[in-house]
Amino acid sequence: MKCNELNDCYVGRMSIDLEDLRAFVATAEMQSFRAAAETIHLSQPALTRRIQKLEATLGVPLLERTTRRVSLTAVGRDFLPRARRLLDDLETSLMSVREIAERRSGLVSIACIPTAAYYFLPDVIAAFTAEFPAIRFRILDAGANEVLQSVLNREVDFGITLLGADDPDVAFDPLIEEPFLLACRRDHPLAHRASVSWEELADHRFVTVGRSSGNRLIMDLALAKANVRPRSFFEVQHLSTSLGLVEAGLGVAALPRMALPAGPHHVIATVPLTSPHVTRTVGVVRVPGSRRSPAAEQFYEMLLSRWRSGGEP
Repeated sequence: MKCNELNDCYVGRMSIDLEDLRAFVATAEMQSFRAAAETIHLSQPALTRRIQKLEATLGVPLLERTTRRVSLTAVGRDFLPRARRLLDDLETSLMSVREIAERRSGLVSIACIPTAAYYFLPDVIAAFTAEFPAIRFRILDAGANEVLQSVLNREVDFGITLLGADDPDVAFDPLIEEPFLLACRRDHPLAHRASVSWEELADHRFVTVGRSSGNRLIMDLALAKANVRPRSFFEVQHLSTSLGLVEAGLGVAALPRMALPAGPHHVIATVPLTSPHVTRTVGVVRVPGSRRSPAAEQFYEMLLSRWRSGGEP
């Protein structure tokens, strides 16, 4: 049964205890009955009873229990973001309407690719909280595809990612275009070059990210047009892992500028990559017409304003 069917058929007709929802969300996030019970100050048997009651009310299992861990069923995975939103909506509704309207309190939910979350999002949040100190933030740092999906599922107010410009279901506001640069050790033969062509990387051990990465998609498309394809020796899932392999002297990598050390690094050197010049565009994605809280709307406007006035890192 799909989650929208759960909403229509069950939530509208049955009385669901909010404490049962809190028990379910805590257990799903912790993947442990013991840790969840401690977090929400319940005994483990009481927590189990609450989840069993919720499952009985909905008529479907939400969690799979094994001797080692707790995992979500397919229905549980669909229901989790909706359960979170129900709890968030309740918490927001219980706040003072005037405080929310005046942006003195509220919640801003953002999905963001890790490089953006690390390098420039904190600066904007710091400026925002200086003006609105009571507003809370939830930040989902995830891959580009997951950020886009979180926006489409309305799990967050908006996302910061490098995908979505061609998606008809979202609005994409570009913020910054940045190049891919070569990362290598300072003692590497390419480290002191003024520039390096992609074709020259064929002679070196190349570290790339997996095909599920948005950065890999951008590179593959650009290099296919130029009929250039470096031979990858290592494939990793995260850009930070690429840097670790480069720092260890195991190979070279092509990374977006934002993923590289912000200043001079004692081990890693960066060199411009040419032929072709590959870039990625990072922007804000949102669902057009979706209702955002005043706090989220204010932060969104500040984010665009600071970036477009030269506030990028």
